[in-house]
Amino acid sequence: MNKQKIDPDILQRAEQWLKPEFDKKTRAAVKNLIENDPKELVEAFYKDLEFGTGGLRGIMGPGTNRMNRYTLGKATQGLANYLLKAFKNQPEIRVAIAFDSRNNSMPYALTAAEILTANGIWVYLFEALRPTPQLSFAIRTLKCQSGIVITASHNPKEYNGYKVYWDDGAQIVPPHDENIIAEVNSISSVNEVKFEGDHNLIKVIGSEIDEMYLNTLSSMSLSPAENLKHRNIKIVYTPIHGTGVDLVPKVLHKFGFSSVATIPEQNVIDGNFPTVDSPNPEDPAALKLALDKAKKMDADIVMATDPDADRVGIGVKDNMGNFILLNGNQAAALLIHYVLTKWDEKKWLRGNEYIVKTIVTSNLLADIAANFKVECKEVLTGFKYIAEVIRQNERSKVFIAGGEESYGYLVGSFVRDKDAVLSCAMFAEIVAWAKEQGKTVYQILIDLYTKYGLYHERLLSITRKGMEGAEEINRMMDSYRSSPPKELGGSKVVIINDYLKQQSFKLEKSQIFAIKLPKSNVIQFITDDGSRVSIRPSGTEPKIKFYFGVKANMQYPAEYELLKPKLHDKIDGIIKELGLKNK
Repeated sequence: MNKQKIDPDILQRAEQWLKPEFDKKTRAAVKNLIENDPKELVEAFYKDLEFGTGGLRGIMGPGTNRMNRYTLGKATQGLANYLLKAFKNQPEIRVAIAFDSRNNSMPYALTAAEILTANGIWVYLFEALRPTPQLSFAIRTLKCQSGIVITASHNPKEYNGYKVYWDDGAQIVPPHDENIIAEVNSISSVNEVKFEGDHNLIKVIGSEIDEMYLNTLSSMSLSPAENLKHRNIKIVYTPIHGTGVDLVPKVLHKFGFSSVATIPEQNVIDGNFPTVDSPNPEDPAALKLALDKAKKMDADIVMATDPDADRVGIGVKDNMGNFILLNGNQAAALLIHYVLTKWDEKKWLRGNEYIVKTIVTSNLLADIAANFKVECKEVLTGFKYIAEVIRQNERSKVFIAGGEESYGYLVGSFVRDKDAVLSCAMFAEIVAWAKEQGKTVYQILIDLYTKYGLYHERLLSITRKGMEGAEEINRMMDSYRSSPPKELGGSKVVIINDYLKQQSFKLEKSQIFAIKLPKSNVIQFITDDGSRVSIRPSGTEPKIKFYFGVKANMQYPAEYELLKPKLHDKIDGIIKELGLKNK
C-alpha cells in the first residue's frame, strides 16, 4: 500500500494532524506514517476511537483511532461541556480523577485535569496511582458529579484507556454516555479543546481517601472471629506491576490475616509489565511467579490483580495438593455462596435482597441464589450494568453481591464497580471459613457441584485486529444470525436470544418474546439439554468472544473427575461444530 492507494478521506484526516495546533512530536510521527507506513496510517486514522463498554480504550500513538493527548482531550472537553449542561444549577461541579501504572497514565490524568479546570470544573486528583474501585468510592465520598480513571485494565502494554463515571460512582450508561458522545462529536477542531487549566481548581487527594476506603472495606468482613482464629493462613498475592500493590496487602491485614507474601519483581510499578506477556489475571502465565512461590511456601491461596485492581484471579489447591486456577464463574459462585450463607446465618435475609450476574456468567449463581430465596437479576456484559441495577433498586431492595465471568466481583454497594481490593479480602476470608469447617475452598466448590449440578464453562477469544479484523468480526456475527446452528453438542437448539434485536426466539413453538435489556451485539444459543453458547464482539479489545456452558448431574463428589473430562470434550465438539479452532 502506498500513499496513492490510501483512501483519500483517511489521508485527509491524517493531514489535519500536521497543522500547528498539534505538537511537534505528534506532527513528526504522523508525517512518518504518511511517508513510510501507510498500513499503520490507515489503522490510526480510519475511524475515531469510540466509547465501548468501559469508555475509550485503544493502542497509544498518534491518530484519531489511537489513545493520545488529543483524542483524550476531545473526550474530556466533550465531558466538560456535558457536565456544564447537566449540572448547570449546581454551584460547584466536581470530578475525581485516578490513574493506574500504565505508560502515559499520569500525563493523561494531568491533561484531563487541565481541561476540566480550564472549563471551571473542580478536580480531585489522586497524588499517585490508585485502584479503579477506589475512584468509584472517592466519587461517592467526595460527592462528585463525575469521575475519570486512566486505565486499559488488563489489556497488553501498548494500550491505555479512559473510563468515565457518573455521580453515583458507576460507569456511565445511557443517556449520559450517548449525550457525552454527542458533545464529543460536536467538537470539529482540536482548537476547541481548552488545554490550559487553572491549577487553583485542583485538589490533590491521597492517604485520607485510602484510610476511609480501607476502613469501609474492613467493616464488611462477615467472619471476623474465624479470620482471627485462622489469621496465619498462607496467602500469596501479586499486583502484576499495578495499583493493588499497596492497598491489597493492607486490606488483608485489616481483615486479620498476618501471613501475606508478595512477588518483589511484580511489586515494581512498570507500565511495560516486564515479567508477563499480558497483565491479565485470566491468563495463567500471568500467575506463574505467584504459583511458583505458593508451591514453595505450601500456601493456601494465590491471588493476582490486574493493573487497575478491579479484577482478581484465584488459585487454590485441589485434593492432591496441586494448585489449580479457578475461572471467573467458579470464583463468583464461591463468593456468592459464602456471602449468602453468612447472611442466612445472621438472619439478615428479609426477602427483598438480590444478587446480579451478567448474561454470559454461569447459571450456577442463579441456582445458589434461588436456594436462599434471593432474587438473581441478569444484565448485559459490563459491570456498569450491575451498578445501574443497584442504583435503580437502592431505595426498595438490598443488593448483596454481583459477579461476572471475567473475574470481576462486588460485595455491598459502597463501591459501584467491580472491586478486586475487597474481593481479595473476601476470598481470603472464604479460605478461613472453609478451614473452620475442616475443608478446603476446592472441596466447597465440589460440594456446590454436587448440590446444584456440575457446570462447566469455557471462554474462547478470537483476535482480529484492525479495520479488516473489525469487518471480519461483523461478518461472523451476521452469519450466526442468518444461519444459526440447528444442533450443538448432540442437542437441538431450542432458544435463540438475540440481544441486538432484543428478541428471544422459542423455536419449537415459533414464539417470540421481548428481551427487556438494552440493545447489545450478542447472540445466544440454548439447547434442549441446557447447554449455552453466547457470542459477542468485545467492546474493549479487537476480539470476538465465545462463551460455552454445559452441565451434568453430579450426585457424589467422586464423580467430578469422571464428569469433567466428558463436559470438556462436549465443549470441544461444539467448538468444532461452529467451525472454530480451539486454542
